[in-house]
Amino acid sequence: MSNKAPLLNPRPGHWMQVLRGITRATDEPTSLLEEMPWSGVWNSAPVLSFAEERALAATLLMGNMNSIPLDWAARMSVGGVNMNFYIVKQLPVLPPEAYLRELTKDGITFAEAVATRVLELTYTAHDIRGFAAGLGYDGPPFPWNERARHRLKCELDAIFARMYELNRSQLEWILDSDPPGVSFPTLKRNEENRFGEYRTRRYVLHAFDQLRCGDLPYVGRE
Repeated sequence: MSNKAPLLNPRPGHWMQVLRGITRATDEPTSLLEEMPWSGVWNSAPVLSFAEERALAATLLMGNMNSIPLDWAARMSVGGVNMNFYIVKQLPVLPPEAYLRELTKDGITFAEAVATRVLELTYTAHDIRGFAAGLGYDGPPFPWNERARHRLKCELDAIFARMYELNRSQLEWILDSDPPGVSFPTLKRNEENRFGEYRTRRYVLHAFDQLRCGDLPYVGRE
């Protein structure tokens, strides 16, 4: 931070996107990008900026960076606890034009499928309503429901698996590789202890199978 920088003058609804700069082997995700109200941040939460279509660009990037396929690549790249910029720059982030392709037999694009889900996961409080407005949404914040949020995330993971042109066997390996490989041991262990199964694996593969049939993924919200 610079002592010559202007004082913060946040207005209601202003938001920014930050990248978590610290990660640990015991964390469920390695790569984590999120929106937050406009405020002061420390150097472990670098702020991202966008030249055009800020809300949409931030939405698609957040979906990509928080997806299991990219997180797997990040997990294989980070040797310590710092998500350094030289690592971030080498991650296989998808280009903007990839989102213009059609995802389903009904003509829904990847951009539409990703944006609607990320919006629902992100806009849960009035203090970032500017983010929702930037996506053309003027309704109230979405209620926080852990079960529904998990299923939305699994649908996004399946969508990004399709964007990376993974086949089912490759996705199964990313979700749960055989020893001595390591995929997401903390996530798997936590879910097996809590639910008696590796729930994310089942949901993501179910959504992926729906997509292979040309249908929009839906694994329920109850």
